[in-house]
Amino acid sequence: MNDMTPVAKMTPKDWETDQEVRWCPGCGDYAILKAVQRTLPEIGARPESTVFVSGIGCSSRFPYYVESYGFHTIHGRAPAVATGVKLANPELDVWIITGDGDALSIGGNHTMHILRRNLDCQILLFNNEIYGLTKGQYSPTSREGTRSPSTPFGSVDRPAKPAAFALGSGARFVARGFDVSKNLPDVLKAAYAHKGAAFVEIFQNCIVYNKDVFADFTEKKNADDGQLWLENGKPMLFGKGAKGIALDREALTLKVVDVVDGDWQAADVIVHDVTNRSVAHMLVEMPFGSFPMALGVLYDDPAPSFESAVVAQNEQAAKGKTPDLQKLVSQGQTWTVGSGAETDAAEAGSAGSGPEL
Repeated sequence: MNDMTPVAKMTPKDWETDQEVRWCPGCGDYAILKAVQRTLPEIGARPESTVFVSGIGCSSRFPYYVESYGFHTIHGRAPAVATGVKLANPELDVWIITGDGDALSIGGNHTMHILRRNLDCQILLFNNEIYGLTKGQYSPTSREGTRSPSTPFGSVDRPAKPAAFALGSGARFVARGFDVSKNLPDVLKAAYAHKGAAFVEIFQNCIVYNKDVFADFTEKKNADDGQLWLENGKPMLFGKGAKGIALDREALTLKVVDVVDGDWQAADVIVHDVTNRSVAHMLVEMPFGSFPMALGVLYDDPAPSFESAVVAQNEQAAKGKTPDLQKLVSQGQTWTVGSGAETDAAEAGSAGSGPEL
């Protein structure tokens, strides 16, 4: 195919494989898969330039079900493999699929580093607050009191907050959604549009081991008061516009305020600014119950990506040099590593030295 050949418009069906989708009936992963398959044609993605990388867990079967390149890797190491893929070919669209256990327990170190390095990729963390694949043990995000095979008397661990972890690790894009939300594709599109590491926490219902743990805000009857969908440049309103989020200037914390007759300005409701990192931190720390669940794009402030810096560095280092593998392997057993000037001087004084590395 040359550059003049028209590219056929793709459909969600084009992103489906011939593999049987094997999750428990009713699992939230089905809805997330469909949201991704709907999103991919809308963002203009192509299978030949798209790679899905996963670790271990229920969510990590994802690459089998998307018609693209994929790697089902080892526990917690999807970010390491994804980094290698992106450095080998920066033109590829790389998606990382992981779970709360995969990304925040054995993979916590790798998740932190891919975020601080800012590799250009999309990281979708499916958070069901439980280990589903290994039969229901408590996970790093399980709530205090969670009863499971590994905590029969109730977990005493304080849970990790994925979005707070991402912000603390230096992520430049942090968002939230949930499996069956109609807004999830919009969140995925925003993540794809961001240049750098885009971290999306997706609340996912584990129908077997942690059923309806998020029902307090995901169910339709609870949506108005339980969900705060953030939109850049728009006031933080919920409860059909009757409530909002304001800043308590004395305590320097957020608070819920009533909005009378739609006058959100009089109630001092905050206008969402996706580049405000301080407010993003406060949003992810809002305790649910006293506050709604903050959803959508919480933070989006791009910075230079890791692979772009590596490519630029390599190009600079290669200036004026002609790669010659045969010369490298045939000129003696000693190779000098250093700057160009240092190497030239060393080679002038040692006839048997090899080429500069």
